Amino acid sequence: MDSSVNILLANAAKYFPESSMPAIRQTLEQMDPQKASTLLAQDYKDPMIAIIISAIIGVYGIDRFYIGDVMMGVLKLITGGGCGIWWLIDIFLIMGAAKDKNYQKFVQSASYM
Repeated sequence: MDSSVNILLANAAKYFPESSMPAIRQTLEQMDPQKASTLLAQDYKDPMIAIIISAIIGVYGIDRFYIGDVMMGVLKLITGGGCGIWWLIDIFLIMGAAKDKNYQKFVQSASYM
């Protein structure tokens, strides 16, 4: 069981914050292998794609819409990326925000399994 969890974690590690990996490991080890692989096969947002979107069209809030942060996306769209300041800051923060959103989705989905 431990080796299958290691393989699942290796494939999904880029989607989650490093600090959450022990909790994810513990959750997966307590699950049936089929449920664990189903849980990690969800549609998690790729943080690298979020950075690319943020750099190119993040001023319109598309990066926030991509990771599922709709309200922040609307605010960013209305303010023009906070007159460019919020857009610039988000280029550095969006990767962590995407990973945090993925972890929230993981925790929510795990509670239903």
